[in-house]
Amino acid sequence: MRELITYQQRAAFKQRVHDWSQKLDVEVVWLGIRPMKRKWASCSTNGHINFNSELLQQDHKFQDYVIVHELLHLRVPNHGKLWKSLMRAHLGEWDGMERGMNGKPVSAAKALQSTSS
Repeated sequence: MRELITYQQRAAFKQRVHDWSQKLDVEVVWLGIRPMKRKWASCSTNGHINFNSELLQQDHKFQDYVIVHELLHLRVPNHGKLWKSLMRAHLGEWDGMERGMNGKPVSAAKALQSTSS
């Protein structure tokens, strides 16, 4: 069962996205938060980003991973060397977090545990 997301939670999350977008020097044209069954987020090349509402209930470290992952796609549309380098520059060792992003959402705790394996 999904928990209700409060206005304050949405506003705080959107502020985190805004802060990261300024840090990464990318423009978010439109930002949405909605239920998503199979992914944490999606973005389009024209600056539209949707985040899974379940992400707001996750650990901030995992939220940052998903936020930065999507925002960097506004600069680099693939997961090539440049994108990976930018991820590492902003988040350090992020590689293990990716396991929590692929497929159906898993809890941040499980994603974080997989990074220490």
